[in-house]
Amino acid sequence: MLRLITSRRVWLALAAGALAAVVVVVVRRWRRPEDGPRDDSPVKGALGSPAKETASGTGHAPRWPPAPLLGVPAEEDLRRYATGPPSAFRSAVERTFAPRPPREPRDGAVKSRLVRWGAVGVGLCLLAFGTQVLENAVFSKGTPAVEGTASGESPAVADGCETGTGQALEPGMRYTEEEGPVARYVGSCLKVNELFKAMHAPDAPVADPTPPPDGPTAAVPDADCRPRVRSPRVRAVDPGVTRAVNRQWRRIERWLAANAPESLRTLGRPARARTIAVAEAQMGLRFPDDLRASLLRHDGARAVGDTWLFGFLGNWNLGVREIRDAWRQLCEIDGENQGGADVDPRAEWWDGRMIPFGANGSGDHLVIDSVARDVGHTDHEGQMSFTPGGIRIRSYYGLLKATANALETGGSVGHWKPVVTDGELDWDVVES
Repeated sequence: MLRLITSRRVWLALAAGALAAVVVVVVRRWRRPEDGPRDDSPVKGALGSPAKETASGTGHAPRWPPAPLLGVPAEEDLRRYATGPPSAFRSAVERTFAPRPPREPRDGAVKSRLVRWGAVGVGLCLLAFGTQVLENAVFSKGTPAVEGTASGESPAVADGCETGTGQALEPGMRYTEEEGPVARYVGSCLKVNELFKAMHAPDAPVADPTPPPDGPTAAVPDADCRPRVRSPRVRAVDPGVTRAVNRQWRRIERWLAANAPESLRTLGRPARARTIAVAEAQMGLRFPDDLRASLLRHDGARAVGDTWLFGFLGNWNLGVREIRDAWRQLCEIDGENQGGADVDPRAEWWDGRMIPFGANGSGDHLVIDSVARDVGHTDHEGQMSFTPGGIRIRSYYGLLKATANALETGGSVGHWKPVVTDGELDWDVVES
């Protein structure tokens, strides 16, 4: 059983406890009273006088310890009944803390054996404690850790070193022999440290990031497409924003119920706040409150027969998981910033800080800039614009309100005009 205990702290605690127990036992045994009434001490008789010797001259053998006479209450009984009727709790307390009657003193041989065994126990405890301290000081040096490379692949894996699990190191993570997805990686691939030292040597040549004066600038990885992994955190939506978003949705729902009931059936059910938080954590972005309030009312649109899904400006609405999947797909297609790290993210076809919330099935998406919070459009031809329909839409709530106004008044949102065909909502492009 003791061999199963591998923690040094547990061993130290057990050794300290055993040492303390031995010391307590030895002290208690050593401090027992040696002097007490002997068998040959005189005992008073019934009238308080010393017992008379028998005719043969031998004294009457007394009991040990002395017991009270029959019919005479003892001091313990007098104390018990002096404070009131007895109770089980008070009796238990009195029995626990009452002084113990004296015991017969032990002879010298017994005391000598107790001292010898106590000394042996103390010596064993000190030996175990000293051995553990020596092991911690000499042999426990800790386990070195390695860190994943920025590209997500271990240099040791690329160099042919076996990881033990066949799994590459995660970028930015540190692993030891006891933890991480690559068990015993450090023990079998110690040359990782040598590779790191060679890569970060002071005299290693450093590439000049400055491009030639008239030459093109190399593309760099889009940091927004490679977010740091963090734990999901559910954030409360501002109540005022929720009321405003729900007010616009009620206008849209009433119009759909009266004019396009088939499209009304495609509105999704409410999303869960936890699902939104997980998507935010995986994308490394924070959804605007108006978008989160809308998802908490309708989680995108769902297919019902052959009806075109409800959406805005010729696109259908995406749910929370569809938003995350579309973001990942767009980052896989274009996960670099053309022109360097200082290029304007809004000037490219795609940037990882955008939130795609609408799609038309042809590679085009409606997006929200998670920083500026305005609505944009990216198409499959490699362009991104923040004037969808030829107008500026400053927020997702602004798109909701403009859509509700266009439905109720028969107007349009930019050059997009809502029309109804066989109970379905559709969008047509009108001439400006």
